[in-house]
Amino acid sequence: MPIKKTELQPPAAAVTAEGNLKALFKKTFGSAPETMEPLKGDGSARRLFRLGGAGRTVIGAAGPDKLENAAFIEFSKHFRKEGLPVPEIYASDLSRNIYLEEDLGDMTLFQFLLGERSGPGFPAPALAAYKKTLDWLPRFQLGAGKTLDYKHCYPRDSFDRRSIMWDLNYFKYYFLRLSKIPFNEQKLEDDFNVLAGFLLEAEISYFMYRDFQSRNVMLRDGEPYFIDYQGGRKGALQYDVASLLYDAKADIPYEIRSELLGYYLDAAALSGKADRARFMKYFHGYVYVRIMQALGAYGLRGFYEGKTQFLQSVPYAVRNIEWLLRNAEVPVKLPELTRIFKSMAASSYLRQFGAARLGLTVRVSSFSYRNGFPSDDKGHGGGFVFDCRFLPNPGREARYAPLTGRDAEVAAYLAGTPQAGVFLEDVFRLVDPAVENYLSRNFTDLMISFGCTGGRHRSVYCAERLKKHLEDKYRAGAVKVELRHRELETPPKEIPLT
Repeated sequence: MPIKKTELQPPAAAVTAEGNLKALFKKTFGSAPETMEPLKGDGSARRLFRLGGAGRTVIGAAGPDKLENAAFIEFSKHFRKEGLPVPEIYASDLSRNIYLEEDLGDMTLFQFLLGERSGPGFPAPALAAYKKTLDWLPRFQLGAGKTLDYKHCYPRDSFDRRSIMWDLNYFKYYFLRLSKIPFNEQKLEDDFNVLAGFLLEAEISYFMYRDFQSRNVMLRDGEPYFIDYQGGRKGALQYDVASLLYDAKADIPYEIRSELLGYYLDAAALSGKADRARFMKYFHGYVYVRIMQALGAYGLRGFYEGKTQFLQSVPYAVRNIEWLLRNAEVPVKLPELTRIFKSMAASSYLRQFGAARLGLTVRVSSFSYRNGFPSDDKGHGGGFVFDCRFLPNPGREARYAPLTGRDAEVAAYLAGTPQAGVFLEDVFRLVDPAVENYLSRNFTDLMISFGCTGGRHRSVYCAERLKKHLEDKYRAGAVKVELRHRELETPPKEIPLT
């Protein structure tokens, strides 16, 4: 079949959008633009262009949603009036769904972070930029939000129960179903209702930026400017700082997140003990909701629309969930959601997207069998437990009894026994392939425990030796070793010498 001439033409909507933006530029600045460059789009249907001419450059936006465009324009005008660093709106034509805004350059906070990163740790210039960003957040939430006309909000004026349930079901249908994570729908809906009710106990009368993340912060001359707040509405303070700190691919180290959260709380004048405690009561619940909303977006764009670049954020989001399961507590019972999160953390499939190499943490511990096995607070149910009770016991000798496996005398005693050397060689032969396998599958946690009678000599010595072995083997930093001697954290119990 011959191809019709019209099929070779660009879409009419594209020509119209570009032509309308050129006309608006000429009307606003008195001459036609000399250049017009399409910019890389985000996850929305909006199209952006950089237009140049008349000694300036501006950003032209063409968005199909009139109400969303109106929200951005009205919010921008209000925030500039309140002294906030947002782009100036030069002109708009909502009948044609277009507007012209200030050109803030190309450097986002996310790009700045990537440029500063050259190894482990969090670069000091990036930390300073994040703190500058957080200095402004309370001025949106607590300052300009007080005088904002919320009638311009779209699609709702409040992050209420309906908004929360929209996000949770977005996660369910576009991520869970398409990533083949099994779930019981009725039980999951029950958990969603419990979680929504809990979150709405927090105060939701503040301005909620909604998409406060590193790609929506521009840096110009080192100072932050803010974009993409058109989804803003009334909501809780916790949501926006959760969005920034748990921004998946930014991959902020957890200790830096804690520092930045404390910095935000001070900046928001929430440093009083009661206020801070109330904020933290709901914070991790909002972190979960934000992560689920983001995963829904990754699923929609990646699984459903086939834009696989969005799936590259999935391993980071899964690791965030894994960390939350271990370190954070939401004071309501969510059994089905918790089970789903554990399934996600254990999924090799979800960790394989993109080129993300998350690094492996090997958690090595020593313990006493008298006090029970150490708990696997990651929920994996895997790893190794080695029994050291067959090794010669230094604790039976009076000179070693008050010491531990960390002391040179005890280490020398055990190193001098053939049993300990053969045992550790066998441990290394078992552990090394598991570490390599976990690294190749992008798993982030492996638990290895050594037990003996008292948990103070043989198990401590073996745990210390394994830690040194792994650190020597993985000097490049692909493997991080966390060491815990459980029984040395509490006063020793009297252990008979026989």
